[in-house]
Amino acid sequence: MFDSVRDDLRVTLDEIRAAGLHKPERVIGTPQSATVNVTAGGRPGEVLNFCANNYLGLADHPEVIAAAHEALDRWGYGMASVRFICGTQEVHKELEARLSAFLGQEDTILYSSCFDANGGVFETLLGPEDAVISDALNHASIIDGIRLSKARRFRYANRDMADLERQLKEAAEGGARRTLIVTDGVFSMDGYVAPLDEICDLADRHGAMVMVDDSHAVGFVGPGGRGTPELHGVMDRVDIITGTLGKALGGASGGYVAARAEIVALLRQRSRPYLFSNTLAPVIAAASLKVLDLLESADDLRVRLAENTALFRRRMTEEGFDILPGDHAIAPVMIGDAARAGRMAELLLERGVYVIGFSYPVVPQDRARIRVQLSAAHSTEDVHRAVDAFVAARAELDG
Repeated sequence: MFDSVRDDLRVTLDEIRAAGLHKPERVIGTPQSATVNVTAGGRPGEVLNFCANNYLGLADHPEVIAAAHEALDRWGYGMASVRFICGTQEVHKELEARLSAFLGQEDTILYSSCFDANGGVFETLLGPEDAVISDALNHASIIDGIRLSKARRFRYANRDMADLERQLKEAAEGGARRTLIVTDGVFSMDGYVAPLDEICDLADRHGAMVMVDDSHAVGFVGPGGRGTPELHGVMDRVDIITGTLGKALGGASGGYVAARAEIVALLRQRSRPYLFSNTLAPVIAAASLKVLDLLESADDLRVRLAENTALFRRRMTEEGFDILPGDHAIAPVMIGDAARAGRMAELLLERGVYVIGFSYPVVPQDRARIRVQLSAAHSTEDVHRAVDAFVAARAELDG
């Protein structure tokens, strides 16, 4: 039987390659850091890493690593269970309490990933008599989570508050019992920040709840690094925050839902990804506690990240590159043509800068880009070297 299936799969894989959408996995022979050793085309080499979510440079921070070593000795390697059977340790409850306090929410529940967190919210809270209204550019995990629910689905144009209000009115006219507005805090392909203050105003006006996936913000956006709700002054008005421990907060894995107490309590009883997935490894929970210690004790990493981001955006603009506006550490360099974006990424790697080109269907047609991500681990010299490499790669492409 599989012989015929194999032929079909090979055709599909060939189509992916022919369309320029194949995603090779480059092997890194070092810890995740500002500089990594990458094997590309059989040629190993040390390159500057400008495509990781390691915003605060904590993935190889010595204090985080030390906390992980200590946790292995104290708590063991894994739980071999789900939370409600025998998979809850003190370290898990401590992390949930710390995240709740950090994010200004009443309670928090841990998941294996933020993808699982988003996959477990909607079907638990919403039924066929309810409505969910989602930003058009929300992350795939939100889209998949909504598909699992039986709620009526509405979509509004990216950050378009007039369109959001139209969808709210339509949901109300349809007799929705509960309405949930859901948005990314930061949209990962563009670096744009959701206007949460305006969203909360509309939610109050129309009796809706607000949910934010703040994966690309928590740790470094806002005065205290508490994310887009803090940035917009609405920490007490957002009902549900989902996020990850796998980006700025250490870069390992794991996710969470921080929310009103009753929401978290129901998720513990009904959320399928939580009930049927192994507990988050205790070493990740303990290391994440150390990350929160670092974030709450100083703001030097956030300051350095902001400086690196401003420098890169300024220099690239001066060199005539088209960068989407904003001040987020996601700095998309717009190329347009998919093949050109892919070729530029290859030329940059040859010049010691590791970045990835993104093209359709990940981004719209003719909107291909190289998504640069800055880190607090980058030095000023690293940023200048990256810009110089962009200039040289463009010259070769145009030559």
